[in-house]
Amino acid sequence: MSHVSDIGTAVIGSGFIGTVHVEALRRIGVRVVGLVDATPELGAARAAELGLPRAYASLAEALADDAVQVVHVTSPNELHHPQVRQILAAGRHVICEKPLAMTSAESAELVRLAAASGLVNAVNFNIRFYPLNQHVAGLVREGGLGDVRLVTGRYFQDWLLYDTDWNWRLDKDQGGALRAVGDIGSHWLDLTTFLTGRRVEAVMADLTTFIPVRRKPAGPVLTFSTERAAETIPVEIHTEDAATILLRFEGGARGSVAISQLSPGRKNSLVYEIDGATSAVAWDSEQPDHLWIGHRDRPNELLLRNPALMNAAGSAAARLPGGHVEGFADTFGAVFSAIYADVIAGAPSPSPAYATFADGHEEMLVGDAVLESSSTGRWVQVARTA
Repeated sequence: MSHVSDIGTAVIGSGFIGTVHVEALRRIGVRVVGLVDATPELGAARAAELGLPRAYASLAEALADDAVQVVHVTSPNELHHPQVRQILAAGRHVICEKPLAMTSAESAELVRLAAASGLVNAVNFNIRFYPLNQHVAGLVREGGLGDVRLVTGRYFQDWLLYDTDWNWRLDKDQGGALRAVGDIGSHWLDLTTFLTGRRVEAVMADLTTFIPVRRKPAGPVLTFSTERAAETIPVEIHTEDAATILLRFEGGARGSVAISQLSPGRKNSLVYEIDGATSAVAWDSEQPDHLWIGHRDRPNELLLRNPALMNAAGSAAARLPGGHVEGFADTFGAVFSAIYADVIAGAPSPSPAYATFADGHEEMLVGDAVLESSSTGRWVQVARTA
């Protein structure tokens, strides 16, 4: 029987998320055989810093290496579609950061190509794999909340609060037409869809750009950097800083979410509450080991993440015993373990807990509806494509 240590993987990109991918892969025993970066020079420097065996001069060079069986795509959004196409054509399994593509037409094509290939395909909606979220998904499916009625929450960050804050995601040509919704809102929407087992059917969205002109640094800036550039260039912004969205889910459930990248003091706060006919649950990513469980006729509960007290799905995602906090980086090890189990098997499992390209495409379709709703001021149905 094969083991993860028998699998060789290449990672595209060595920024914040790319580095998290590398570290998580090492933790679960996968061999990261090389790195592809924006330039060969940057790749060589970053491979040395991360202690990787080599840097490939290009993706084509990586795919020519028989040691590479899986490729992780953590490049800027505009590169996802062409790179994933190239990877699938070379017969390699692929894990792509969200969004899967720049448009739903591109993501639909990748879904078709992945299905035809029979290869393992995943979009890294890692927040599903906080152990308590896996527990909640099992709880909902077992009827533990009763019929789901209301799904509410937010995803707030503050890293783009100032007009001097800059990142490539602010440029719609690199990041896409949706920024706050596409970058972090997609996580909330995928997570609540996964937890409830219900897709979003229609949206009423309001998108706002509070900082219409930003001062772009003349040189490069890292994601989440607090450095202020001495020399800047004024740039008009055509993507949203914040969004408020009303939601209609399959089965009659209703919901709302607020999304912001300029909420002071909120570093990475994804919050949801799911209200059912008998009980409710609420969770905040900044306190990931705490799950609030609400009741009408008996005391409310606070479940501290503990493999001994969670259901099978929650326990399977946990890496540490109760009282030892598991956070953001740990979710990558959990989701990659699930994905690589399918890589070892040679094909996707029938109903994987991780997000597939089909799930990534679903979020692109919801994004299309959000954009249309914001521009028309009306409820918009989410299109379903074959």
